[in-house]
Amino acid sequence: MTFPVLIWALLAAALLISSIGFKKYVWFISLGYGFSIAGMGLLMLIVLSKNLTLGTILACVLFVIYGCRLGGYLLIRELKSASYNATMKTEIKDGKTMGFGVKCAIWITCALLYVLQVVPVFYRLINGSGSDIWCYVGVAVMAFGIIFESASDWQKNQAKKVNPKRFVDTGLFRIVRCPNYLGEMIFWTGVLISGANILTGGQWVLALLGYFGIIFVMFSGARRLELRQNKNYGSDPEYQKYVKSVPILVPFIPLYSVEKYKFLVA
Repeated sequence: MTFPVLIWALLAAALLISSIGFKKYVWFISLGYGFSIAGMGLLMLIVLSKNLTLGTILACVLFVIYGCRLGGYLLIRELKSASYNATMKTEIKDGKTMGFGVKCAIWITCALLYVLQVVPVFYRLINGSGSDIWCYVGVAVMAFGIIFESASDWQKNQAKKVNPKRFVDTGLFRIVRCPNYLGEMIFWTGVLISGANILTGGQWVLALLGYFGIIFVMFSGARRLELRQNKNYGSDPEYQKYVKSVPILVPFIPLYSVEKYKFLVA
């Protein structure tokens, strides 16, 4: 396949998988997100098999693992967590009043972002750059990001089983208040690192658009969570102490709140 065909194939895969959002609006950016990344990773393994090396195989496999883990986790939560669904009904638009054209715009924008996020690995494959130290370091960071995010999700679930009405401040939640989002950011930083020495010109532009796009999404998610937690726990002195001493998203950087940044669409 030629380059134009391949990039369109990635976009088609992301569009097809994320179209699940027409069933439920939030799925454009949740289930559709996770499974789109997994689908594109699998597609690159198949259609670019002749260009694969150990490092790029690992990167594509990590896309599949990352996407299936995230999508599966979100799907289980959708199906089994009554409290989560009750909360989402009051905080997330159901899309019933949203016009079809608006939904299409969101669908296409999301799919484009998902493609841009994987282009550092895609271009390494297209350029025939093989595997080198940048690739392996990036893969290692990607793997760490998956482990970090998975651990934070597990720790939150365990803490909520013990005390479902209390905020979580144990384990990785002692480092930042949104460690799952931090894990996401680490993963995509690894993706960018994996292609840092082979990207050129416009390829860098696309890769950075994808990277900063998902970073923006993570900060928006952190703001949405902060608003919800302030509403639920704001009167708790322990919570007030916690939020004033633990950064919201990035360790060692004293950014304790993003509530006032309204450009982060919640």
